Amino acid sequence: MLFRLSNVEKGYGGTEILRGVSFQVNPGEKVGLVGRNGAGKTTVFRLLTGSENPDVGEVVKANGLKLGLLDQHVNFEKGQTVHQAALSAFQAILKIESEMRELELRMADDHSPEILERYADLQTAFEQADGFTYSARAESILLGLGFSPEYWGHDTATLSGGQKNRLGMARLLLSGADVLLLDEPTNHLDVNAVEWLEEFLREYQTAYVVISHDRYFLDRTTDRIIEIDNGKAAIYKGNYSQFLVERELRRDQQRREYENQQSHIAKTQEFIRRNLEGQKTKQAKSRRTMLERMEKIDRVIEDRSGGHFGLKSVERAGNNVLTVEDLAIGYGSAKLAEGIGLSLHRSEVLGIIGANGTGKTTFLKTILGNLSPLEGEVRWGTKTNIGYYSQNLDDLHEANEIIQELRRVDPLADNGTLRSFLARFLFVGEDVFKKVSDLSGGEKGRLALAKLIYSRKNVLVLDEPTNHLDIPSREALEDALTEYDGTVVTVSHDRFFLDKIATQILAFELGGVVNIFNGNYTEYHDFKVRVSGDKNKEATAADPVKTPSQSEETSASNVPVLSKNQRDRIARSIEEIESKIQRLEAERDGLTVEMNLPENASDVERFTELTERFQTTEESILSLYAEWETFEAQLSER
Repeated sequence: MLFRLSNVEKGYGGTEILRGVSFQVNPGEKVGLVGRNGAGKTTVFRLLTGSENPDVGEVVKANGLKLGLLDQHVNFEKGQTVHQAALSAFQAILKIESEMRELELRMADDHSPEILERYADLQTAFEQADGFTYSARAESILLGLGFSPEYWGHDTATLSGGQKNRLGMARLLLSGADVLLLDEPTNHLDVNAVEWLEEFLREYQTAYVVISHDRYFLDRTTDRIIEIDNGKAAIYKGNYSQFLVERELRRDQQRREYENQQSHIAKTQEFIRRNLEGQKTKQAKSRRTMLERMEKIDRVIEDRSGGHFGLKSVERAGNNVLTVEDLAIGYGSAKLAEGIGLSLHRSEVLGIIGANGTGKTTFLKTILGNLSPLEGEVRWGTKTNIGYYSQNLDDLHEANEIIQELRRVDPLADNGTLRSFLARFLFVGEDVFKKVSDLSGGEKGRLALAKLIYSRKNVLVLDEPTNHLDIPSREALEDALTEYDGTVVTVSHDRFFLDKIATQILAFELGGVVNIFNGNYTEYHDFKVRVSGDKNKEATAADPVKTPSQSEETSASNVPVLSKNQRDRIARSIEEIESKIQRLEAERDGLTVEMNLPENASDVERFTELTERFQTTEESILSLYAEWETFEAQLSER
């Protein structure tokens, strides 16, 4: 056992949050902690770290347990570089290494047995602590989380908030904690970094508990789900998708048991009412005592997003809604991507993915006419009426109530219709009279999406619509878009969301390459795995079942074809990388010669400096070869 919560209760200001939570986490377990916003997930983490204490119950931890918490606000030492911040996770190794360096200097003049013995002990400790690999491990994680070598020397004070959180994640993954507590670890990560983190955690031997709204991430990184619901914890084996199936089975059983118990209670109460003063008084009193002692089954709290939205049909646009031909996007002379071509038909959903800065939002601005194409053409079809969802939510009037804000879209609608629709977006009861100014970021996002979908626009252009939404809110949005009979273009990092709604994927990749693929995110991801021949990923990816004819059709129709400009750009990148590799290999060979010179081999300080430079150069070469292989694969695949 690593830790255990036993009948824990916790409340704030008279409001119960946890009311009898019990569960245990053991070594090596990979746990997802899920529940609605405000259910108490982060409270559980605070109880584990000791920043708060339970009102009732106990939190038991193994002796000497080292917890690693991913803080939402990360701090670094003044003047610390990115590289130093990552290495700071290895304080024990750094201390050993520092003492070894000091002894090496002393050994130049002093060969006493005590110093030699101490140095030998330190060498053993250094080796046992994996001292020869710690720097390489740190740099591998920095690369995986999106910190290329040119960032390593940057002062941490110059980093953005998102970069600081990513660096905090790197430091945590290197910390050697007995159990990691990860609160929304995919925040501030682009798709490439999230996929890297998934692979890292899949191979991670230590236990962790993760809170996340990213359902795809939970599917790929957890083998046990703990749901905090109605103040209690329910435990499920398997990943998130398996949890959804098992939870529904349990709820069906609980509904039946609850209804049977309520029927039994009603009949018993009727017997008591009729016989309490009659000949069967003793029996009636006995049954009343039985009812008082009966453990009541909780009623299932139904998901408020259930049911149909009752969306009205939108005006029918032409069959060809959006056509993009050989489009280049960017600002001025700086191209972010080029050679983009696609055709989007009525009722289709285009999902746009890619790393930060590759051009996703720029593409949206270009097709909306807010930016001019650098090259190529954008054509909207006939009778298109476009609605745009922006992350800045600038179309909301802060002084309005929620129901007033929705009424702006349809002034003649009655209150019942508006309230019914808002309920589908989880605004129920008195919620509809809240002021917009009093809403959280997630609530404002839900309201803006509700307005847009209710507006009957026949084309929706959405920029990261699931940001700040919890899982029930995302499910409500998916349900609404599933009923919607218009056309959707959406940028999203939520792969589970894209799996539910996307019919095409537009992927912005390295080197300005843009691919168009017919299918959802998982189908695109699995296609890339098959083409690249990555057998390890292929063995673990959830490959959709296809008939032979379907597989052949996918292979034939979905191979992304590079334009001449894209091939030229990749070719130039390959030439630049080959030039860098050639220069660094020459530098590495020169260092090898210097390290073998007798005067340097006998000079401890000089030899240490050369060794460190050699290691850094070798790691840079390996990183460049990885980039080279990526670009070569892109050329050979197409």
